[in-house]
Amino acid sequence: MNKKLVMTAFIGTLAVSLNAEQVELKYPETPTTNQVDTFHGVEVRDPYRWMEDNNSQTLKNWVREQNELTFGYLETIPEREKIKERLTELWNYERFGIPFRQADRYFIYKNDGLQNQSVLYTMASPEADLEELIDPNKLSQDGTVALSGISISEDARWLAYGLSTSGSDWQEWRVRNIETREDTEDHIRWVKFSRAVWRKDGSGFYYCCYDEPDAADQYRGSNENQKIFFHKLGQSQQEDTLVYHRPDFAKLNFSVTVTDDDRYLVISAHSGTAPLEEVYYIDLQNPEAKPVTLLPGFDADYRYIANEGTRFWFFTDFEAPRGRVISLDLTTPEKANWKTIIAQAPETLLGAGVVNHRLVASYMKDACSQIKIFDMEGRFIREVTLPGIGTAGGFGGKKEHRQTFYSFTSQTTPSQIFRYDMQSGQSTLFKKPTVDFQGSQYETKQVFYPSKDGTLIPMFITHKKGLTLNGDNPTLLYGYGGFNISIRPGFSVMRAVWLEMGGVAAEANLRGGGEYGEDWHQQGIKLRKQNVFDDFIAAAEWLIAEKYTSSQRLAIQGGSNGGLLVGACMTQRPELFAVALPQVGVMDMLRYHLFTISWAWHSDYGLAENEDEFRALYAYSPLHNLRKGTAYPSTLVTTGDHDDRVVPAHSFKFAAALQAAQASPRPVLIRIETSAGHGAGKPTSKMIREAADTLSFMVKEMNFKPTL
Repeated sequence: MNKKLVMTAFIGTLAVSLNAEQVELKYPETPTTNQVDTFHGVEVRDPYRWMEDNNSQTLKNWVREQNELTFGYLETIPEREKIKERLTELWNYERFGIPFRQADRYFIYKNDGLQNQSVLYTMASPEADLEELIDPNKLSQDGTVALSGISISEDARWLAYGLSTSGSDWQEWRVRNIETREDTEDHIRWVKFSRAVWRKDGSGFYYCCYDEPDAADQYRGSNENQKIFFHKLGQSQQEDTLVYHRPDFAKLNFSVTVTDDDRYLVISAHSGTAPLEEVYYIDLQNPEAKPVTLLPGFDADYRYIANEGTRFWFFTDFEAPRGRVISLDLTTPEKANWKTIIAQAPETLLGAGVVNHRLVASYMKDACSQIKIFDMEGRFIREVTLPGIGTAGGFGGKKEHRQTFYSFTSQTTPSQIFRYDMQSGQSTLFKKPTVDFQGSQYETKQVFYPSKDGTLIPMFITHKKGLTLNGDNPTLLYGYGGFNISIRPGFSVMRAVWLEMGGVAAEANLRGGGEYGEDWHQQGIKLRKQNVFDDFIAAAEWLIAEKYTSSQRLAIQGGSNGGLLVGACMTQRPELFAVALPQVGVMDMLRYHLFTISWAWHSDYGLAENEDEFRALYAYSPLHNLRKGTAYPSTLVTTGDHDDRVVPAHSFKFAAALQAAQASPRPVLIRIETSAGHGAGKPTSKMIREAADTLSFMVKEMNFKPTL
């Protein structure tokens, strides 16, 4: 006996059985076209090509209808409101960022708990009262204007700050007088993937931007021909000085640094997301100086650390896939003249900075943090004693500073802030949040399981102590596996509520990430990308074999490149998972590179224009590997209407194709967040609602009663 709910104003219908075990959905009608492309002799249908036009009224209607169906379905879940209430309770704790010092002032981010955006404060000393510097919550009613970047001038007189709206990567930069809290007339637009870098005299700052896009194309048009400008305080953007660009190489992105002595501008250029840079410098003492190539060839990762005159320290993975620190002299920069300061170690070196005239080196061992201190010639001083096994970050500062700050977190420990004395080696607790979560009731273990080819893959598993391995525990498996990005221990409110509900949380450190350096990354890119999916599938199989869970109680989740991961694995092994949660995923691997900055991803994915890479892409592209008449997992696709990183067309096309292919009564829903982008800057209120919907969906589709 069925009870039918009819959603008004659209053709989609929802029918829910009284026993809540079966759901029958009628999806909104999705038009198709006869679009066919030919790649290297292979004809490929693309019936949903029209969904790439985000200005289409037909698409806008489709988005509205799909959201009505999705939210109508979610509203039938009895536990949804209780889950949202618990998420709100647990999210409501005071959170601090890592404080940093500039001149004689300190700066820190703080969120009272449920504020949509964190507020930037300043203070005279670490112990002094907080003074509000800028509150982005006052810039929009719904919290969708975010403070996306800040830069403090050397004398702590000026704050340059970037704002993004509705989750877009586009930034507008302004300048605020720190003493008076008043903004100047300075206004910089069309900035993306850039920070502001001040001259030491406070006269102005360097930034990178693009030409103004067509209004209709600003959220999907290709981002090319980035340029470096210098903005002098008080002048208009139109008067800014062009410092460097490469009209001969449109697909280059830049980052800039001014050296400690204000003598040199260091420019790093890269043509993709792979850690392969060229480095140039400009002598700022010579107004006529031209850029000089310091590190040519795009052959490795190079990151400026510090300088003393013409001697420069760099992090690099050249002939050291797990990283090392070298020094070189501008007068003789050839590789033969490099001096190794910190040699490659068994652990992966993530980077280094200078505080108190010492090198602070951040390492990763099996995805967990290690921090080691060296002198400027590479002599080991000590290892920092961390509070436990987890992730540490921070350790910023200046050469002359004796103290620095760092954060520490784990799966069951919210981020704590510590003060560290570089001379004594002592850590002192600075800020500890009070959270309504009993972390001591849970345990995290790290296991190493074999992938398809025998490679051992690390995985963190967190659950309540005393868990019975009966093969029936609802389990959420998360992964990413790309772009040299590592999945490291960290606290998540959504995960904490999942644990409280009786769930198991697993995070796999897949190839393609950076957990074991560049070699690990290389094993999961281009023609070897299938290794990543094999690693994730093997994680699921291991969890089932070890009786943590079963296919009926296993959900997989990932965002962005992790959304691709979920899409590929659910199309390759649909029977293995009960629930699939692809978030802001890259789903059309033949056309991904045609929008915004996505051309830069070719270093990880390859391009369909190259035949061997096309064959690999076509073999796993989630959109192109859906098969009509297949029983797929219950799926909740999520995206944002202002996502200009992974354009929402990926999720639209995938959801439409999956709805058409689904042979199971399991639902295929898409949740399209309005006034939201790829994830950065998302208001707390939106994050809570999305987390509540995601957890509720898992509860229903796994058919279990959570502990609430």
